[in-house]
Amino acid sequence: MNTPLLQVQDLRVTFTTGRGAVHAVDGVTFDVGAGEVLGLVGESGSGKSVTLRAIPRLLHDNAAVSGRVLWHGQDLLTIPDERLRAIRGGQVAMVFQEPMSALNPVLPIGMQIDEVLVAHTDMDRAARRRRAIELLGLVGIASAATRLDQYPHEFSGGMRQRAMIAISLAAQPALLLADEPTTALDVTIQDQILTLLLQLVSELGMAMVLVTHDLGVVAETCDRVAVMYAGRLCETGPVELVFNRPRHAYTDALLRSMPGDGAAGAMLTPIPGQPPRIDSPVPGCAFAPRCSYAEPRCTTERPVLTAYAPGHDSACYAATRLPARVEEGAA
Repeated sequence: MNTPLLQVQDLRVTFTTGRGAVHAVDGVTFDVGAGEVLGLVGESGSGKSVTLRAIPRLLHDNAAVSGRVLWHGQDLLTIPDERLRAIRGGQVAMVFQEPMSALNPVLPIGMQIDEVLVAHTDMDRAARRRRAIELLGLVGIASAATRLDQYPHEFSGGMRQRAMIAISLAAQPALLLADEPTTALDVTIQDQILTLLLQLVSELGMAMVLVTHDLGVVAETCDRVAVMYAGRLCETGPVELVFNRPRHAYTDALLRSMPGDGAAGAMLTPIPGQPPRIDSPVPGCAFAPRCSYAEPRCTTERPVLTAYAPGHDSACYAATRLPARVEEGAA
């Protein structure tokens, strides 16, 4: 892999609430290099979005964040706010999960693109307008010059998502943080958005961290995958290797719960139980109460990430007992 652009080391996020401390992210470590797409997957509440928002420090004041987030040698968690503002939106950009919440409803789309260009470029007004038109065209919005003066409510859901991507790309960032960018979109628009993002990664040489709960999206778009559960990383590695030879019982359970594993019309294999409450930490492996491979030590001893192949790590005591996927045919 290329020298990492971003290195996240032992990231921890704890929220102070009226019910006590909530440990949303618990010791997450990963990196991503130029031109690479890393998928961050897991069930709702696993800590994916909080992890992503912690990188550019976009969490509420009740969040306590520790660890290191290294960007070209600078720790984004400790650098002064002024220096962070120059990086955030410029070198590191984010596509949020819900465009109607992320876009300003009272400002035209063109003005929202212009705000980024004013903050991160030296372009004059005419050049900024040309760039805004270029960006809308880049993300596939027709009649871009006219659309600049329209408001978010005048755009369809897919167009709003494209507009948000245009805003995030305005300053030509080196890293794109995409938080479920196709949520609530129909499958046709979803495919168009994902194809667009991959095309931009290829053409612009960006790195991308893609948060999703859809393993099919990961299989189609990502180079590597990091699986999260209860705020922790369970397994990381190249997509093909992780999907064909999972080394964590949770990854295996996720894959087996997907359609297509058996004969047509066969019952799906759901994961029993519910994810643990993040305000009540579970000793040992957090997945143990739902795991068919659990052994006594799983409930008391927390497994650590261990390498099972080059670049393929897992934190599971049952790693060597998990079967290879049927379609792979080999370990």
